[in-house]
Amino acid sequence: MRPPRGASGAWAPPLLLLLLLWASCRALRAAHPPPPPPPQDAEFTFLLPAGRRECFFQAAPPNGSLELEYQIISGAGLDVDFSLESPSGALLVEEYRKSDGLHTIEPTETGDYKLCFDNSFSTISEKLVFFELIFDSPQEDEDLNSWVEMAEPEEMLDIKIEDIKESIDMVKSRLERSIQMQALLRAFEARDRNLQESNLSRVNFWSAVNLSVLLVVSFLQVYMLKSLFEDKRRVWM
Repeated sequence: MRPPRGASGAWAPPLLLLLLLWASCRALRAAHPPPPPPPQDAEFTFLLPAGRRECFFQAAPPNGSLELEYQIISGAGLDVDFSLESPSGALLVEEYRKSDGLHTIEPTETGDYKLCFDNSFSTISEKLVFFELIFDSPQEDEDLNSWVEMAEPEEMLDIKIEDIKESIDMVKSRLERSIQMQALLRAFEARDRNLQESNLSRVNFWSAVNLSVLLVVSFLQVYMLKSLFEDKRRVWM
């Protein structure tokens, strides 16, 4: 059964309208792209080989703050060299042979900040490094304030919306701080456990050495005492 004439042509105007609407949406979106999402807090644990230098790059929003904390979990000496550079190459932080550190900067440049951990002074021991990045972006505060601006005075009850927002901000900051403290406590616990395991292996090794020396000395003493009571004189018949 053939479709009636003109049936396919009836779909042309709506289809053309949809294509024009889709093209206009794409053009409007390209002309006004959405703002990039704020960076999220992150934590990393990596193995830094002996004689190596590892660097990480992280974008930080301007007019905010960046808090960096690092901890050496395991490795001989529990120390590394650390440096932090701005996107223009300016040296912001430089430390030598440190086991941990806490730094807070206020980014004033747009771009990637460079974080470097240097273990080139060690030729044998590798290091297990933990570090955490905490961001405080003004965009987050703008998002929290947007819903307050949409509220009308008639919608306010006995409790003001500002009071609710203040309580939410307090709970949010305390929860974030709890997460950060838990991550740091895990890093401290891992470092202490590695130290205890290393000390345990040393204690076992030197205990075995002392036991071996004690057995050898005991055997020599018994042998020497026995030789004192032996009669080596020959009897002539």
